[in-house]
Amino acid sequence: MSPQLIAPTVAVHDSFLAAMEEFRADGAEQVPYSNLARELSTWATRWPTAAGFAEYVDMVGGTPDEERPDGVVPRTTRWWVADGSYLGRVTFRHRLTDELLHYGGHIGYAVRPGARRRGHATAMLRAALPIARHELGIDPVLVTCDHTNTGSRRVIEACGGIFEDQRGERLRYWIHAPATATGQ
Repeated sequence: MSPQLIAPTVAVHDSFLAAMEEFRADGAEQVPYSNLARELSTWATRWPTAAGFAEYVDMVGGTPDEERPDGVVPRTTRWWVADGSYLGRVTFRHRLTDELLHYGGHIGYAVRPGARRRGHATAMLRAALPIARHELGIDPVLVTCDHTNTGSRRVIEACGGIFEDQRGERLRYWIHAPATATGQ
């Protein structure tokens, strides 16, 4: 089965745990402005248990309009899954704070290290754009990446990203989502 963006699910628990170990070994906890880094430090001790993982899945897959701590915008998370295996994730931020406007953008994505360089990031971002526009009402979307991240820059450009500027170490791109919803 081809990879798809799906709502977070407990069905991929084992592959999710393996992916988080790959991210940790790859230094993901050190990435500034990263939800993944924050979640690794907050949830890693709870993910191994069925109850802890279910609580996490409820949290990331919950209703985006529920009350959030100050400064945290509503967001929606989808996981990139193929044949029951977790390959990565996309986080949609429904609106931009000043910090997100400069450094984070509307969409953040991550592919587990063991699945990189196989086209997953490009396919995942392409699949995310219609969701942003048609389900969440976000168009155009802002996507950013570190100026040294050549792979991410290529992904964004392959998905139609138009370079706006560089702010600090972040490159900022705007992408217009397709006018019609497409399959993933």
